[in-house]
Amino acid sequence: MKRGRIFSFADFLPAGVWIVVLGAILSSTFYLAWPVPARPGRDFWIFSHQRLGDYQQAVVQWNRAHHDPRAQVNVTLLHFYALERRLVAAATADAPVADLIEAERSLVARVFAGPIKDVGLVDLTARFQQENLLAQLNAPSVTPWMTRGRIFGLPHDVHPCLLGYRADLVEAAGIDVSQIETWDDFHRLLGPLIQDLDGDGRPDRYLLNFWDTQRDPLQALLLQAGSSFFDPQGHIQVDTELNARVLSKLVTWVAGPGRFCADAPEFTAGGDQMRLNGTVIASILPDWLAGTWKNFIPGLGGKVKLMRLPAWERGGLRTSVWGGTCLSITTAAPDVEKSWAFAKYLYFSPQIAEGLFRSTTTISPVKALWTQPFYHQPDPYFCDQKVGELYIHEAPAVPKRSSSPFNALALDQVMNVLVNLKSYAIAHQQFDPVQLQAEAHRLLAATQADLAARVGRNVLFSAAP
Repeated sequence: MKRGRIFSFADFLPAGVWIVVLGAILSSTFYLAWPVPARPGRDFWIFSHQRLGDYQQAVVQWNRAHHDPRAQVNVTLLHFYALERRLVAAATADAPVADLIEAERSLVARVFAGPIKDVGLVDLTARFQQENLLAQLNAPSVTPWMTRGRIFGLPHDVHPCLLGYRADLVEAAGIDVSQIETWDDFHRLLGPLIQDLDGDGRPDRYLLNFWDTQRDPLQALLLQAGSSFFDPQGHIQVDTELNARVLSKLVTWVAGPGRFCADAPEFTAGGDQMRLNGTVIASILPDWLAGTWKNFIPGLGGKVKLMRLPAWERGGLRTSVWGGTCLSITTAAPDVEKSWAFAKYLYFSPQIAEGLFRSTTTISPVKALWTQPFYHQPDPYFCDQKVGELYIHEAPAVPKRSSSPFNALALDQVMNVLVNLKSYAIAHQQFDPVQLQAEAHRLLAATQADLAARVGRNVLFSAAP
């Protein structure tokens, strides 16, 4: 009779796996036995390198005035996606996180996906009420940082939209942009500028930088029209008459005999060259993107001007909004009052507001700062227009935005509807917006059902307070 062999884990796991396991055990032991000492004071994480210099100067001044090491601030620049991962990990797994975080709208919405008690950010609602901050701030700029009636962030910006256009080309053609009130006016009056410049039978110049795959401009146009993918109670409202009408109209902008748009993506060498060449005459320009043009497309200086966005209908809204950032205090902060004091010091500072405007053309949401002289100076890049005044004029009218954690998903799905609706129009050679609305409704209804199913899988989220 053969004796049974003694059981061995090596029978199931090869030697290489045991080497990895041993390495993990040793590294974990060293990590626990030799922790990195925590820096004194409060950590402040940001993602924008353009703000780093101004913030570092502000932190130095703050720290000089606050000698207690526990009251001092350490500012750290993180890549956007690194900041996103760390904030989500803190909210979902109690991972280490900074005391203060400056985060973009789509990132903050992600931590709103769970119960209100697990957001991981300090509820600032009572402080807003006690200090009457809603009266001091541009009111629509607060809504992206609210969920279920509670406020979790101090707004950093407004980001109203204007239309940036090649004034040299428009004025040389004798076109008076003051006669433009609606998008139909824009197409009609600037239509002669759509030209075949090289004789190959195809236009070499278009009126507007927009395409069915441009996510953020699509959202700006939908918001301008009055669209919201979620009602105030958080219920999905994608399949609406308004959305069907706007998407059907946008198809005719990018396809068919009436096409007047071209794809000149921002932040690309090709798109910038199209702007320099005059391939596109105009672009939707939030304040921060106007600053980006100044910093990265100097060749447009003195050739471009700003005007109010054409409205969807006469008497309609002449602006929109694109982007947004807030400053939030995490629940990991040991001293919320000191963190709150620093947040207000940073965002209510005229010096910080001036530095931000001069480097990025971003206006502050603090209404008391709007009279500062630097907002009212001519800008040679924009043909000596007073750019700050133009953006401040539109600030109170920017659309309110949903803070739903599912808004980004809804926007992606609606963009897919636009792409599919364009394909349908080309396949059927149907470019009448009214005739396209039935197909738009069919696509939107399917999208709404899909979104409802996806949202319904999150058993932890409730739109109710």
